[in-house]
Amino acid sequence: MGHSLIAFIIVIGILVFIHEFGHFIAARLLGVGVDVFSLGFGPKILKKNIGRTQYCLSAIPLGGYVKMVGEEPGAELDPKDLPLSFTHKSLLRKSMIVAAGPFFNFFLAIFFFYILYQFSGLYLSTPIVGKIMENSPAEAAGIKPGDLIKEVNHHKIESFEDVSRIIGSGKGEKLDIMLEREGERLEISLTPALSPGKNAFGESIEKYAIGIVNNGETYHVGLNPIQAMGHALSDTWGLVKLTLLSVVKMISGSLSADNLGGPIMIAQMAGEQAKAGIANFAWFIALLSVNLGIINLFPIPVLDGGHLMFFAIEGVTGKPVGEKLREKLIQFGAAVLVALMVFVFYNDIVRMFNGG
Repeated sequence: MGHSLIAFIIVIGILVFIHEFGHFIAARLLGVGVDVFSLGFGPKILKKNIGRTQYCLSAIPLGGYVKMVGEEPGAELDPKDLPLSFTHKSLLRKSMIVAAGPFFNFFLAIFFFYILYQFSGLYLSTPIVGKIMENSPAEAAGIKPGDLIKEVNHHKIESFEDVSRIIGSGKGEKLDIMLEREGERLEISLTPALSPGKNAFGESIEKYAIGIVNNGETYHVGLNPIQAMGHALSDTWGLVKLTLLSVVKMISGSLSADNLGGPIMIAQMAGEQAKAGIANFAWFIALLSVNLGIINLFPIPVLDGGHLMFFAIEGVTGKPVGEKLREKLIQFGAAVLVALMVFVFYNDIVRMFNGG
């Protein structure tokens, strides 16, 4: 448990610091003063003043905050602080400052993925057939274990992943495949068939397949900086789409909300990933960072997305949301977040007692 707690503190510390640093650096670059930069909430354990800003480490490590000059509309300000006031900046500047937190979380994921790809490269499966499924299109076409797949529909094949991608992206059309068997080239044609499978959410689906499994061999491919960045961007975008799809499925009811986890589950998973190695731990942080970025962009008052929603309304109507309405919406948003926190804590406790 101690190992998991340390890993949890490291994970949350990195995610919160990056998120709040996004707000902080955007505020300073756009001419807004910052009074407090805090990691954590509640009583301040450590604090140090540098210039105008007080940098703090607070007792409750489940978040953080940046307190900007003139952040609250209607607050009294010293006339000399007006040029540094958040409220007195343009809608564009305020929106950029608010959006910087979530976008720094996306940048963190891209950075971690880039480092992993730059130093580890890719491990790909060799395009050698290891097993043929019974009564499959591959068996009927005469494909045999040990065959090396060279081309599919005249596309050069470098890995088994290439084969899977071409078949998966098709709609069941006929495939022309070039094989190498014992030094000889063979050309065959076959038509994929629908086969039962599972998607990323564990749901039963049907997908086109030809009924082959690779032989388990892999090889390493080094990546140059441009290739590493391409893969990092692709992986981050893939996580964004997967997270959004998960939310849609939970709202529609096709994915159980019991899958949601809170601090206890994060701590357990952080400990497991830390034990598995630095690469797994970095990937886990990147995954959580993307999730945090997306959640903060939800149009719920209290979250960054809620503030962006207020700015959007102001941009359309030409006047800010009234203070009373704003206050009620923020209270509603806070109630929603508290209810969600209670729910995920409940899920965590049930999962613990069920041994999950």
